[in-house]
Amino acid sequence: MEQNLSQLGGGVVEAARSMGASRSQIVRDVLIVEAKPGLVSSITIMTVSFISYSAMAGLVGGGGIGDFAIRYGYYRYETPLMITAIVLMILLVTIVQLGGSYIARRLDKRL
Repeated sequence: MEQNLSQLGGGVVEAARSMGASRSQIVRDVLIVEAKPGLVSSITIMTVSFISYSAMAGLVGGGGIGDFAIRYGYYRYETPLMITAIVLMILLVTIVQLGGSYIARRLDKRL
């Protein structure tokens, strides 16, 4: 949140102040609205990272689809099951990434 807000130009805040906006109006109606595409992109990256971390946690016994792929696919030599689990993880990441990118593009007023 802080990084996305710090990337905004000072001209937008200055224009809002010159129109008489209060501090809460500047935050709510100017800063957050201008930072929405960046916030959605950051949330998308964070979600993809959590998916990859959960897959890695499965390697050390943390459960989840990574644990399923390791335990039932790799250790038991069931290659089709392991490939299916890997493809599901890739599809999940792709859906999250494409959805987040689509929403960020829709929210971006510059494009």
